[in-house]
Amino acid sequence: QLHFVESGGGLVQPGGSLRLSCAASGSGISDYVMGWYRQTPGKQRDLVARAISSGISYYADSVKGRFTISRDNDKNTVYLQMNSLKPEDTAVYYCNTAPVPVFSWGQGTQVTVSS
Repeated sequence: QLHFVESGGGLVQPGGSLRLSCAASGSGISDYVMGWYRQTPGKQRDLVARAISSGISYYADSVKGRFTISRDNDKNTVYLQMNSLKPEDTAVYYCNTAPVPVFSWGQGTQVTVSS
């Protein structure tokens, strides 16, 4: 069983950057493909990036070239570096296994992109 605590969100202007962190506990993440998801009110939770332990990563078209997912299996932590942020990136961001979220969701971290 994995439990997740996301952090690093906040209010940022368009074009700005944020780095999100997801600390996992209860088990190791090394056996799993890990991903970042995001959700806005009234919409489904979408997968935006996922990372395999080998270093291979995949991105949704909407964030490709702007977001970078990374993971530190020793620290049991997954990161999402977000650059060139746009207002449409505003959402609550969550981490979980990917592409199928197996474990319970954490509380997420709110990212708001606004001038």
